[in-house]
Order: sequence, then structure tokens, then C-alpha cells
Amino acid sequence: MSRIYKMKHVVYAVYILGLFLSSAAAQILINGAGATFPEQIYQKWFSEYQKIDPTVSFNYQGIGSGGGQKQILAETVDFGASDGPMSDQNIARAPRELWHIPTIAGAVVISYNLPNSPVINIDGQTLALIYLGSISKWNDPLIVNQNLGIQIPDIDIVVVHRSDGSGSSFIFSDFLSSVSSEWKNKVGKNTSVNWPVGLGGKGNAGVASQIKQSPGAIGYIELAYAHQNKLAVANIKNSSGIYITPSVQSVSEALKSVSIPDDFRFSMVNPAGSKAYPISGISWLLVYSQQKDAAKGKKLIEFLTWAFANGESYAASLDYVALPDSLIKRAMLRVNAIKY
Repeated sequence: MSRIYKMKHVVYAVYILGLFLSSAAAQILINGAGATFPEQIYQKWFSEYQKIDPTVSFNYQGIGSGGGQKQILAETVDFGASDGPMSDQNIARAPRELWHIPTIAGAVVISYNLPNSPVINIDGQTLALIYLGSISKWNDPLIVNQNLGIQIPDIDIVVVHRSDGSGSSFIFSDFLSSVSSEWKNKVGKNTSVNWPVGLGGKGNAGVASQIKQSPGAIGYIELAYAHQNKLAVANIKNSSGIYITPSVQSVSEALKSVSIPDDFRFSMVNPAGSKAYPISGISWLLVYSQQKDAAKGKKLIEFLTWAFANGESYAASLDYVALPDSLIKRAMLRVNAIKY
């Protein structure tokens, strides 16, 4: 091989390396943190969007909704993510106007570890008593009488809850507060509450792991995590007195039943509708109306525009519920109003 030929190859290699380094340097990194409830579909969105726009990459940390709220308030991330709406008090702490942008809906399900994994029925009042520590055995009459014909074992209930600030905890405690005055008065609803009993697990994955490895365990997780871990899922009694299986369809029914205000902060628990699943929730991205970094702000708007136009189509296959067109139109008006 001639010296000239070798030199041409070296020059070409340097040229390609230069292009690569230039592209890497030009790539914009958008940081986000928060809810684990929607994490699986968010990661899918990020992966698919990067195929369309390789100039942007996403770093999302599933640390729980409470963490997402704290980080967006501290401006250590470009967006937060939460399944519990921020309180008026927390919003007032924001350095600029902070918006809730709804992205996806889903189910918080009650999973458990019982022999032969029977499908059980359970109402909210019974769940509240379990999480208050007032019911400690699986064969308690309140459970047995809702499951006639099903063999309920005489074993201790191992209560599992989230250890981190969590939108799933907000949705679940919101539901318990809506059906039990005792729970509402003693514990209440929040992303973090003082759990009367139980073991803590970090994130949906941590709770699912605790349930899976603890005979007699009961806990609340997002539907996709239950399916992935092959955990049993309970039918929950809704406001019409009907035991409903959590599914894309029953969460869609819940979403249809709620009124959505202009600031998009709303609850989906225990809605009207005979087919509605009662422990349903919505996820939001928390975004400042005025972006500090123009380049990141532009890319964030472009990503959200794609997510509402194309990303929602991935929802059902991942056990989430896409937003209805009417809500997407409203959300896009908010997205288009972001300034950078």
C-alpha cells in the first residue's frame, strides 16, 4: 500500500472522527426526573424521538413524584414529572410560572402474593383498614365475604407501600381518603404520608419486588409493573358498587368521567361511571412557562409536540391510557404557549 493511499485513509478517518465529535458536541441534553409510574412509556418516547431528532438526548431519572417536584422547583432539571398535582403552596415557591402538562393516564393496582394467585375482589374501606393495621389476616371476614367460593388462606398480611415521595402513593391515598373518613382524618393524601404499618419499597419496581418475595404481601403499583412481574391483581369496587378489573378500557372510562380544569390539576379516583376503575390517575410533566435555555426550550416543545401527535399511540401496548383528542388539543395550546 502506497504512502499516499495510507495518508488518504488517515485523513478520511480524522474527517469522520471530526464529524462524530462535532455531532456529539452539538447534541442537546434534556434532563428530567420524577415519577416512576409513567417511566416506561417516557423511556419509550425518548428512544423513539431520538431516531427522529438525533440532535437531542434525554436523561430521565425515576426518583418518584416528590423528587420530581423538588428538582423542578430547584431548577436542577429541565422538566419534572409527577402523578400527584403540586399543591398551591409548592407552586407558590416556584421562581417562575410552573405548568402541569398532562401526558398519560394509568391504573394503580392492588397486587398481592397468595397461594395459587386467585383473583380477589376488595373494596376501598377494606383496603383502608388493611393499611391502617386494623385488618392483619387474609381470612378476615371482611375479605372472605367479598370472595365467597375462593379459598382465602389463614396467613398474615404483609403490607407494602412506597418509601419515596410518590405519585402512586398520592393516587392510592387520595382513593382511600375518598372512601374512608377514618383514613382521611388519620392519614390523608399526599405523595408522602405517615404509613401506620408496613414495609417500604423504592419506586414501583421496589414495591413489586417486595410483593413478589413476601408471601402474604399486598401493595399498590402501576399496572405495567404488575404484569411484568406476573403478580395477581385485584378487582376494586367502584362508586357504582361494581368490582372492576384494572385495564386500559376501565381507566379510559374513569378519564371520561372527570371534569378537567384549566390548570389541568385534577383527580381521577373513585369517579362516577359503572365501568370506571376507581384507582386511576394522570401523569404530568412539570414545565416552566418561560424557559431559561432557549435551545433546550425549543427542543422540549418539539418533543412534546411529537409526543402528543405520535407518542400516545404507544400507550395501550405498555398498559397506559392515551389522552383523548379533546384533552390533547388543550394540552397542545399550553405547550405552544411556552416561551424560550
